[in-house]
Amino acid sequence: MGILEKIADIEKEISKTQKNKATEYHLGLLKAKLAKYRVQLLDPGKTAAKGEGFDVMKSGDARVALIGFPSVGKSTLLNKLTNTHSEACAYEFTTLTCIPGKIEYNGANIQLLDLPGIIEGAAQGKGRGRQVIAVARTADLIMIMLDATKSVTQRELLEAELEAVGIRLNTQRPNVYFKIKTGGGLSINATCKLTTLTEKMVQHILHDYRIFNAEVLIREDITVDQFIDVVLGNRKYIQCIYCYNKIDSITIEQVDELARTPNTVVMSCEMDLNTDYLVETIWKNLNLLRVYTKKRGEYPDFEGGLIIRSGSTIEHVCHAIHRSLVAEFKYALVWGRSTKHNPQRVGLSHLVENEDVIQVVKRR
Repeated sequence: MGILEKIADIEKEISKTQKNKATEYHLGLLKAKLAKYRVQLLDPGKTAAKGEGFDVMKSGDARVALIGFPSVGKSTLLNKLTNTHSEACAYEFTTLTCIPGKIEYNGANIQLLDLPGIIEGAAQGKGRGRQVIAVARTADLIMIMLDATKSVTQRELLEAELEAVGIRLNTQRPNVYFKIKTGGGLSINATCKLTTLTEKMVQHILHDYRIFNAEVLIREDITVDQFIDVVLGNRKYIQCIYCYNKIDSITIEQVDELARTPNTVVMSCEMDLNTDYLVETIWKNLNLLRVYTKKRGEYPDFEGGLIIRSGSTIEHVCHAIHRSLVAEFKYALVWGRSTKHNPQRVGLSHLVENEDVIQVVKRR
């Protein structure tokens, strides 16, 4: 029996099993086996034949991946937002490879990837789905393109495909400390009440992955699936925007209902509706900051500016200016929202905010 057949059998057994307190333990073990087989499916080993990939070099300040079923308007959107031309036709599978474009917004260069349309079963390699999803794992933001005229199941199917390959959308990594050791057995502790996970279940999941010596500290109430994600350690937690295209073909009541859904933008590529708001939403979800630098005795450089990640410190700013600047750093003067007074003398660990002005003073 192959891996695909084993996965199908386990999924069938899970669907048939009733979910209650008595079956929680059995379902947990089934989910652990299912995750194990899916990892084997995605990483068949060195003996597997190498296929042609279409990954492109990462450039700009951030990367956004466009994912969706065929003929939902991904190529048309790329043409609208960037200067890149991607063939857009009325028939499906117009795009057969990865086409990169560049969005310029607030001084940032955002790389937008138009990926080929995926079909159901993409996580198992159907329709080059494995290559598409492999590129999506390298993105800072995933934008799922949906057809507003079709049913809501299209969104659920795409989420299931990404879930099957270890991409977790709009969620944070579980607050669990997990470390494999060379001896001492299993040490399992929790700082909160667990409603679905038990110590016995944790032991069996770890034994199923042949882990017999480890330290586990659970700091929040998590599910079996979340604990399996922690054990595997290869999950990608990525922000996601759901973009509904072709809103000009549905009623205003349907548009209003879709627009109120969390992490959702409604638009029309053909009629150029709401594209500006889409770019603004992309910027907000990427959590990018723009800071400015100044030299001693001169005005700040408000024309250029540096694009950095939210949560960055003065040390990150120094690396963005020049990699050798940290070694010569003495202190920095900062004007802006991150300071108590202007200017404030700070060190490398100071967190910067958007639109801050920074002057770096070097050791003599």
